[in-house]
Amino acid sequence: MSQFTLYMVRHGQTYFNIYNKLQGWSNSPLTDKGIQNAVDTAEKLKGIKFAAAYCSDTTRAEKTAKVILSHNQASDIKGPETSPFFREEFYGYFEGNDMSQAWYLAGAPHGLPTFKDIVEKYSIGKAKDYLKDADPFHQAENNQEYWHRLDQGFDLIKRNPKIQDGDNVLLISHGNTLLSVVERYGNGKYDVTERPANGSLTKLAFDGDNVTVTAYNE
Repeated sequence: MSQFTLYMVRHGQTYFNIYNKLQGWSNSPLTDKGIQNAVDTAEKLKGIKFAAAYCSDTTRAEKTAKVILSHNQASDIKGPETSPFFREEFYGYFEGNDMSQAWYLAGAPHGLPTFKDIVEKYSIGKAKDYLKDADPFHQAENNQEYWHRLDQGFDLIKRNPKIQDGDNVLLISHGNTLLSVVERYGNGKYDVTERPANGSLTKLAFDGDNVTVTAYNE
């Protein structure tokens, strides 16, 4: 396995972001501001040579990836490789619901009425477990199911023979996924109760199975 840097970018703003709705496997278009988020990030990354680019198979991630790659002057990648492995957490019954209300229903029975309350006392992983428990259909992903899927995405990147030591790789990602990754690999250095901004950059250093967060929400 190669040593490489993963540039994880949160997609641009969507309409569900404005409306404070949970947006996992469901999807809403980028707003004009969301497109500008992608353009602004593209400007920051235009000189970075990427050996590969990935994103989830949601239109918000694909659109953001295409904008960033179209502005890149150092890479010859025509488009991102898409995979459902890179999707946001699946929120099941709560897809498209008001974010604050959903997390209240998940956490309030445990005396923790907000997402922040759950994370501060336990973890983002526990928040996933609570949400699945609260889902009347129990179709939302719990922490184990979520990581089983996302780890397959990371394995997909690590097995890419085109990625060599010292390379850079682009991954367009999602808010809760970035929080989850930083919680797991950030060694407690970052505040995971605050969501990363649309278009923000988080960097991970991969060395085989060892992963370290080197920047968050920049």
